[in-house]
Amino acid sequence: MYNKLIFDYNTPNRVGYDLPTHFAKFDNSKLLAKYGRKQTMILPSASELEVVRHYTNLSLKNFGVETGLYPLGSCTMKYNPKVDEAIASLKGFTNLHPLVSVNECQGSLEVLYELSQKLEKITGMSGFTFEPCAGAHGELTGLMIIKQYHLARKDKKRTKIIIPDSAHGTNPASSNVCGFEVISIASNPDGRINLSSLKSVLNDEVAGIMLTNPNTLGMFEKDILKITKLVHEAGGLCYYDGANLNALLGRVKPTAMGFDVLHLNLHKTFGTPHGGGGPGSGPVGCIAKLVKYLPNPVIIQKGDHYEFSNSKTSIGHVSGYYGNFLVCVKALAFIDSLGETNIAKVSDNAVLNANYIKEALKQDYKLAINEPCKHEVVFGGVINENGVTTLDVAKRLLDYGYHAPTIYFPLIVNEAMMIEPTESESKETLDEFIAVLKLIAKEARENPDLVKGAPHTTIVKRIDEVRAARIPLLTYRELINYHE
Repeated sequence: MYNKLIFDYNTPNRVGYDLPTHFAKFDNSKLLAKYGRKQTMILPSASELEVVRHYTNLSLKNFGVETGLYPLGSCTMKYNPKVDEAIASLKGFTNLHPLVSVNECQGSLEVLYELSQKLEKITGMSGFTFEPCAGAHGELTGLMIIKQYHLARKDKKRTKIIIPDSAHGTNPASSNVCGFEVISIASNPDGRINLSSLKSVLNDEVAGIMLTNPNTLGMFEKDILKITKLVHEAGGLCYYDGANLNALLGRVKPTAMGFDVLHLNLHKTFGTPHGGGGPGSGPVGCIAKLVKYLPNPVIIQKGDHYEFSNSKTSIGHVSGYYGNFLVCVKALAFIDSLGETNIAKVSDNAVLNANYIKEALKQDYKLAINEPCKHEVVFGGVINENGVTTLDVAKRLLDYGYHAPTIYFPLIVNEAMMIEPTESESKETLDEFIAVLKLIAKEARENPDLVKGAPHTTIVKRIDEVRAARIPLLTYRELINYHE
């Protein structure tokens, strides 16, 4: 069935809702002259019922973590318990204005203070800021702290950040934005950092290293203590990309591995599924000697009262206010609902689920590394693929009603397919997903053209991705001009 645009419902002079005439008495001619758009807007005329039906039907075409398995590796689309959503929807939180006085938001300050205390216990860090609004924003904030630390010591030579070639793409991007030069180091065949490569680039110009553990191949860095020791001995700091903390939650503290600064993705490890741009939260934590550089303000407790405190050595503000507060509320609810005992079961089940998938599919898909993995497993395409690519597998999964896993990342694995089931999924769900992937592998062997032509059942078939990138049509006006 043709998927109509809202513009296809356009009927001249049809109105869904109109404002009373007295709303138009305000003279806005001066405002329009200065700020008004110069080009007439193209808006459809449709009834209220047509609009409601259109967007309701459109919403049913969406795929989300509540409609099915969302196995994106490194992106962690994890189910968020409804009790967390209910708590974050309380009017005392949602109706709070960011400019109210400290005395009028004591409950919300307590939420942030308690969340900071609990994240400090989980990670081993000594202080947190909740201003960063996403993981990459947290990376930038952490790097700014590292930079400020070296500048405060008058160590201006430290202008380089070491990043492994398996890192998340935001790591080098954040480093460049912060003004650092990126030094890439090679990985071993097992996906872990090559110590010789690391040693060869360590000098008095290195400000620090950025890495995640487990890494993007789902492998734990066995030499992590050697790595952080080498960087510290060279005078650098160690930054922990917390995107993969879901694998270690409640089991290993980043400080125990030698890290000085980190960001966490509350919208991944601590409940809130992210996607479509947010909302996210990337709080940054650091060890005691770096706390004074955290963004202003931080929250302190005086008796039963909470206050904002500003440091003269702070890197300053990184957000207009105090971050995405409601994501923080959900994270605290997530942690409190589990408790200290059960929070470790998150990582236990995430690792168990990933290894279950690895073992079930290793006869049909090429394992990037044939070792026990942590929270995610990476394959390198179909065995005996007959020309079937990882992209073909991803498109064929759509025919069976599944969202595809992350593909072609990490870049160091040819035809990479990264699967992360998280701890939320049941064995029954994983078995169904595994059965479909096995069936696709069989199709690749016996009827490869069927897989290469996928998807067959979706409204939109395979898109010309090169053309879409070079000639993006993002508005209805562009669509009209393109067809003309």
